[in-house]
Amino acid sequence: MNNSEKSTVTEFVLLGFPGGQEMQIFLFSLFFGVYILTMMGNGTIVCAVRWDQRLHTPMYILLGNFAFLEIWYITSTVPSMLANILSETKTISFAGCFLQFYFFTSLGTTETYLLCVMAYDRYLAICRPLHYPTIVTLQLCYILMFLCWVFGFLSYSVSTVQLSQLSFCGPNIIDHFVCDIDPLMSLSCAPAPNTEIVFYILSSLIILLTLLYILGSYTLLLIAVLKVPSAAGRQKAFSTCGSHLTVVCLFFGALLAMYFSPTSDNPAELQKIITLFYSVVTPFLNPLIYSLRNKEMKAALKKVLR
Repeated sequence: MNNSEKSTVTEFVLLGFPGGQEMQIFLFSLFFGVYILTMMGNGTIVCAVRWDQRLHTPMYILLGNFAFLEIWYITSTVPSMLANILSETKTISFAGCFLQFYFFTSLGTTETYLLCVMAYDRYLAICRPLHYPTIVTLQLCYILMFLCWVFGFLSYSVSTVQLSQLSFCGPNIIDHFVCDIDPLMSLSCAPAPNTEIVFYILSSLIILLTLLYILGSYTLLLIAVLKVPSAAGRQKAFSTCGSHLTVVCLFFGALLAMYFSPTSDNPAELQKIITLFYSVVTPFLNPLIYSLRNKEMKAALKKVLR
């Protein structure tokens, strides 16, 4: 008898956030408002890049793709969270739980890859300005975006299948608002250290390697910018990179806090807060960060909104 045949759990219970009815209504209103604003903000950036000919450059096409990704990333968690808050049973099906886990992790992984490509674009634009137009063509830009999505969704496909094949005999209560690796592994009634080790090694490699690449790119970029003789030139260079670096710090900061600290040091409530930060707050802040620090983007957004 294999693991899947020994599983008796057909659904899981996502406890979500504690509190009485008034607190649940407040949380529903808060997250619903954040979700709508995030969809509108990122959707407006996508439309601005699509419709404004001045933004048909690699940097803005990457930004438009990033905003499109953020729409799907927040959609992988918030709608089910809102339904869970209103639900009395707070259940999610066995298949639905692992599908959510797969899309949640895959979209987050795609974001790390795309942030690397955006760092590569800024590095070439500032450190190799004469070669930039010939190296970073629109064709290369589309190829890199395609590869980010493909490898993002391939990275955890095997781990998700392995996780779903574990035996779950009960209990089926997950003290979280999303199906994630730690609560699912704790519910398995048969130890599976290999599955957990493979997942964490893969996660560690993806997070560390992409972060090191981005930091390396920005270190070289910073050295090049400091060599620019004019203050106006340095300010322009920093303005084009400041937004991206801010997003990198917010997103990777939360990931490092979540995956590079012992589970015992992360109680359930803290895990929820950290997960909320990189899965909900960061997509919400991205349109503000990019639009407030970029004159061309602000002009294009005004054009779209009119």
